[in-house]
Amino acid sequence: MRQILVGEADFDSAALLGELESLGGGAVASFMGVVRGGDGLTAMRLDHYPAMTERALADIAVRAEARWSLLGLVIIHRVGELRPGERIVFVGTASAHRAAALDACHFLIDWLKTEAPFWKKESFADGESRWVAARCEDDQATARWGA
Repeated sequence: MRQILVGEADFDSAALLGELESLGGGAVASFMGVVRGGDGLTAMRLDHYPAMTERALADIAVRAEARWSLLGLVIIHRVGELRPGERIVFVGTASAHRAAALDACHFLIDWLKTEAPFWKKESFADGESRWVAARCEDDQATARWGA
C-alpha cells in the first residue's frame, strides 16, 4: 500500500495511522510536522509545481520501498497558506518489525526535507516576509542515508 497526496486540505493523522495498522504488520511508525510558532511568525506559504513534486515524492517512496520491507507507506504534504500550529506533513510506514518502520520513516522525512521541490515563504506580524533557505543540517541528515 502506497499513498502519496499533496494538497491544501488538512489530514486526519489518526485515520492514516489506522490504515497503516490495518495492514497486519507488527510495527507502524510516523512523523507529523506542524508549522512552528514564535518570533512573530503569522503564516507560512508553501508552493510547488504539481508534476515535479509528484515525481519527486514517488521517487522518494520507491527508494524507501527498495531499501526496507514495508507493508505500507504514506506521505501527505500540504501546500498553500498555513498558520502556526497547523499540520504540514505526515509520513507513516508499516512493516513486520520496528526497525524497518522506524528507519524508513526517518529516511522519508529526511529526504522530503531536502529533495522534495517545495518553496516556503514565511510571513511575520511586522509585515516582513522571507523565503526559507535550505539548511546544512538537513543536507547532513539526508547524506547519512547514502545515495
